[in-house]
Amino acid sequence: MGRARGLSKADQQLWAAFSQDILLLPGRARLPVEPAPPPPVAPAVAEPVPRVKVVAQARPVQIGTAPAGLDKSSWTKFRDGRQRAGRTLDLHGLTATRAHYAVTHFLERAYADQVRVVEIITGKGEVLARELPHWLNGILVRRLILAVAHPHAANTGSVRILLRRMR
Repeated sequence: MGRARGLSKADQQLWAAFSQDILLLPGRARLPVEPAPPPPVAPAVAEPVPRVKVVAQARPVQIGTAPAGLDKSSWTKFRDGRQRAGRTLDLHGLTATRAHYAVTHFLERAYADQVRVVEIITGKGEVLARELPHWLNGILVRRLILAVAHPHAANTGSVRILLRRMR
């Protein structure tokens, strides 16, 4: 059996479309490009619209704001610092990238170990203190956090976090 010589019709059309942007050698001609046939039109059939399950997203955590689902006495006890922090993370001397990584893993480990209250010390510096609320609302750790507050009104360089109970 001999091999067929030349390109098939489909290959010729593919090459013609590809070679439109190529600079040809003198004396060579371009292959004509035939317009592609229009796609077949399917008859209109009314398809049922799939139902989308709406999932309630957690409200963003705000420092010093009582969350829904926490009674007033528990919130007051947490906010006033009468619940001691089980673990503490000090971010002094870390870059923002390393601090973000440290916060994420610190909260995940504390939650896995069922620690209820943790404290993160950012210091009075602007960058880490400004970025921490964004990190706490990130997709990885927001689901772990119930409430956030400063341990004292005058101490804004530290944040206490009340973690959710593991279910």
